[in-house]
Amino acid sequence: MLHGPLLILVLLLSIGFVVIATAKWRLHPFFSLLFAAFGLGMFAGMPLPEVVKTINEGFGELMGSIGLVIVAGTVIGHILEKSGAALRMAEVVLRRVGEKRPQLAMSLIGSIVSVPVFCDSGYVILSSLKKSLAKRAKVPLASMAIALATGLFATHTLIPPTPGPIAAAGNIGASGYLGTVIWVGLIVAVPTVWVGYLWATRVACRIHIQGEEEGEVDDMAWGEMPSTAMSFAPILIPILLIAQGSVVSFLQWEGALADGLLFLGSPVVALLIGVLTAFFLLPKWDEERLTGWVGEAIIDAAPILLITGAGGAFGSVIQATPVADLIKGVAQGGAFSGLLFVLIPFAIAAALKTAQGSSTASLVITSALIAPMLSEVGISGALPLALVVMAIGAGAMTVSHVNDSYFWVVTQFSGMKVAQAYKAHTAATLLQGVTALVMTLILWALLV
Repeated sequence: MLHGPLLILVLLLSIGFVVIATAKWRLHPFFSLLFAAFGLGMFAGMPLPEVVKTINEGFGELMGSIGLVIVAGTVIGHILEKSGAALRMAEVVLRRVGEKRPQLAMSLIGSIVSVPVFCDSGYVILSSLKKSLAKRAKVPLASMAIALATGLFATHTLIPPTPGPIAAAGNIGASGYLGTVIWVGLIVAVPTVWVGYLWATRVACRIHIQGEEEGEVDDMAWGEMPSTAMSFAPILIPILLIAQGSVVSFLQWEGALADGLLFLGSPVVALLIGVLTAFFLLPKWDEERLTGWVGEAIIDAAPILLITGAGGAFGSVIQATPVADLIKGVAQGGAFSGLLFVLIPFAIAAALKTAQGSSTASLVITSALIAPMLSEVGISGALPLALVVMAIGAGAMTVSHVNDSYFWVVTQFSGMKVAQAYKAHTAATLLQGVTALVMTLILWALLV
């Protein structure tokens, strides 16, 4: 088996293959990761049967720890979207914040809705509300568009149960610490959302979208929507259950009650309870909803599951090579510390995001690449691993431009031209990514 500089070269070439294959050749990340895993194993000199075994085990182990959580989270988000509950949540926030602060309302609405719902879908759902509120409050439409887009984007990349952060946590061995990841994600997301709001009110407000004064928008086309309590329940109940499970674990309580709370607070059980709660949002319990809507959500979850599993396979091959010993030697030599190491996942995720466009793919691939390194540099435990997820999430929002589907959703549903979107949306996501990284570094310096 290869050792030393040649092994490092093979590893770097395999990583480069993933980036080029996904960004330039447009190969699906699942196959780029899978081919890279086979290539790394074979060129590193692993026995061929061992390569196959390692890839199968890596794929299966990760699916066993995080697969059901991703499916459940996707189903919850899909039902919230289809039932109108996401729009109900938006209206509640709007009433609380008030129409005198419309951009702030849109930022908060976006940040809440995007926790379970993909930011692309969330933007489409809330687009009519954004336009209507812009007219009523007499503020530039571009300002409202960026406030909504940045609010959605921040929590989409930072806070579970959005599939990207869940998959990243699973890849680096933090699936048992999702409660901590959620709390840390909330803390990091606050200034990140705020920066997007400031950009919307200071810069995007100067952009004029052609035709924004024309027409009327019916933002009540959904008809009768679910109640406020039922709309929020599928999100809040799993988060509270996971959080209380983290508290029980941290305080090291014992006994039957503690076991029950830990059971309810395990991510799989908590998210499945969220799914059962979401079923009460269905207008009818019939085949169209129970099979159709849920089936659509499972289809949406499939690519994420495949990419996540392939990332786990790639990580397992890396762990099976002597590269771990090389990393350990560099770490013991003091070449980089925990705080400095946080910059590495940020840089990888930012490069992947900028090159191939998908935040979720960037989160999954980066977490798979760095997972074997964490134990070697002494990064373990709930808080350090949660902050690593934040660093990856910060990179995964830096930056959104023309190769990102979300860029085009924001552009088309707001009416902005590409040049305007670069100034308003792309620049805002750059600032958000840097802000999330700075906040992560501050938390690391203070708490780790």
